[in-house]
Amino acid sequence: MDTVTIAARGISVSLDLAVGHIAKMAIEADGRTLEPLHRAPWIEEPRETLPPDLPEGVVRLSGDFLCAPFSVADVEKAPLHGWPANSPWAVVESAAIEGGWRATFRLARTVMGATVEKTLTLRDGHPFLYQEHAFVGGQGAISVAHHTMTVMKDGGRLAFSPKRVAATPADATEPDPARGRYLLAYPARTHDLAAFPAAAGGTTDLTDYRMDRRHEDFVTLVEAGHGGPGWTAVARRAEKDLVLVLKNPAELPVTMLWISNGGRDYAPWNGRHRGVLGIEDGRAAIGHAASLGDNWLKREGVPTAFDLAEGRRIAFRQVVGVVPLDGGEPPLSVTVRPRHLELAFADGGTRDIPHDGGFLRAAGAT
Repeated sequence: MDTVTIAARGISVSLDLAVGHIAKMAIEADGRTLEPLHRAPWIEEPRETLPPDLPEGVVRLSGDFLCAPFSVADVEKAPLHGWPANSPWAVVESAAIEGGWRATFRLARTVMGATVEKTLTLRDGHPFLYQEHAFVGGQGAISVAHHTMTVMKDGGRLAFSPKRVAATPADATEPDPARGRYLLAYPARTHDLAAFPAAAGGTTDLTDYRMDRRHEDFVTLVEAGHGGPGWTAVARRAEKDLVLVLKNPAELPVTMLWISNGGRDYAPWNGRHRGVLGIEDGRAAIGHAASLGDNWLKREGVPTAFDLAEGRRIAFRQVVGVVPLDGGEPPLSVTVRPRHLELAFADGGTRDIPHDGGFLRAAGAT
């Protein structure tokens, strides 16, 4: 595998150049090595043992990657989640900066005529990867999303910045019982993440990732107008850590959750893709054409694509990291300060974590 690894004090990140996926992320903390991101169990298996029509982005599924478009590429022909998730990237620059390391990569192909760049920044002593993706030039419009994936051996608890609604699409993720199963109702929506309508009746708690239920589900969370950065926190029980993902809601107004816990029985999933949670911060509906046309998010005032143009540079940012955590409960709030994140917990305790408060360019940093 052709990978490039960058590092700063206490953190390293490897990028799979064949598809632009983060192959590994490791943080040293309290004498432990924390690895917050998922890597598909079939990656090391011979290619001929996998379905021949499997997109390269699924063959090498790992960590986090850029989707452009998100889901089906039905405007400009490309594999699932577009060329950024399925084709080679090249190193443009990789060098030390003051207090860290920065690397920029460029997609070999264009997307809607635009040049696509990925910039990864690490800071000494910060347990975070700072990411920026940029589209330079092009025409038309493109939907985008990160595809951050974490994995849990024994489930965990989730918390989020305020959301105004959670909604499933019209069609279930795995409707054929011969191929898989799902837990949530489709379509459905709620304002209470702890009481989402279930397919079998009643409700289920989206903030409780349980391992005793095998299912494949997808739900979109729309950011509320709270005036601060958007965030997702995952307290992984067995791993005894806290995965944090942050975004600027003005750039990426939705967080799509992909809950993949043994709910697909066909290759290459084969019921073994368990404990995975996709935290997919985006500006998208499901599919490129749907994102550009009329959709339920647009009708509720939520943008689902970026407009491209010659001479224009469109960029958006995300932060992902992990810290040790005892107790297994995520924070009630995450506040961005100029030089740290402040986490507040239900027991009244707080915790400060080194963080570049200006990186996301989001309101609410104090």
